[in-house]
Amino acid sequence: MRKILLSLVALLASYSIYAQENQTQETEEATQTEEQGWTSGGNFAFLLNQSSFSNWQAGGDNNFSGNINVNYDLNYKKEDWTWDNKLQVSYGLTKIKGEDQKKTDDRLEINSLLGKKAAKNWYYSAFLNFKTQMDTGLDENGIKNSHFMSPAYLQIGPGMLWKKSDNLKVNIAPATSRFILVHDHFTEFGDAFGVEQGKTMKYQLGMAVNGYYKFNAMENVSVENILNLYSKYLEKPENVVIDYQLNVVMKINRFLSTNLTFQAVYDDLAYQGFQLREMVGLGINYNF
Repeated sequence: MRKILLSLVALLASYSIYAQENQTQETEEATQTEEQGWTSGGNFAFLLNQSSFSNWQAGGDNNFSGNINVNYDLNYKKEDWTWDNKLQVSYGLTKIKGEDQKKTDDRLEINSLLGKKAAKNWYYSAFLNFKTQMDTGLDENGIKNSHFMSPAYLQIGPGMLWKKSDNLKVNIAPATSRFILVHDHFTEFGDAFGVEQGKTMKYQLGMAVNGYYKFNAMENVSVENILNLYSKYLEKPENVVIDYQLNVVMKINRFLSTNLTFQAVYDDLAYQGFQLREMVGLGINYNF
């Protein structure tokens, strides 16, 4: 299954790159030449869904759900130096009549990538990736299974960066340290998230490959692909940690858009299988 997903991701990425490269090459080169110093940009989206039923014979429960997404980039370029930073925040709730409200989405992720030019599009690099959730999570039995910083994942390491532009880059880090952090009450009676019983942290050393590609599929339709791979050297290196995310924003006008998010995660220490997340909604959109 992992091989199939990786093949599909590689195929889609290759197709997108070749389809868009000729069209965008001159624009990207001009942008690289002109833009120096700090540049920033982001997107805020509030997605809302609501259903109401009255004497509806087919049945149905009144429900309400909302989701907030923030995707913000802060980049720096000066001569031979480049520094790319990305913040992603997502939080969602749903309320069905007669039931307690439930969390439907919760994500906090920070990426930072520093590069010093080596030759052409290659840079010596150092990267940091941090991700966790902000609120308490409950399983199907109502038992707490996560909260802020439990679990939390931190990756950091040196490597080599291939960067065509801010919208197309791949970082390869063969000596990446990965830390899994969790509160001790999750490991009191056994292992949790790969952390051994009685401990609060697990350390791993391995290789990380991070790819990023964003393009406009057509006017007012942006497509963002983020792929993160991690292989542990000393503990089942064949079980590659996979995190692929697809974000599509289809603008209707300045403040309204249709947003689609798809994410597939494989981490055998957290769950024996793929974790999938998908959201589609019409909502308020603001670019800044």
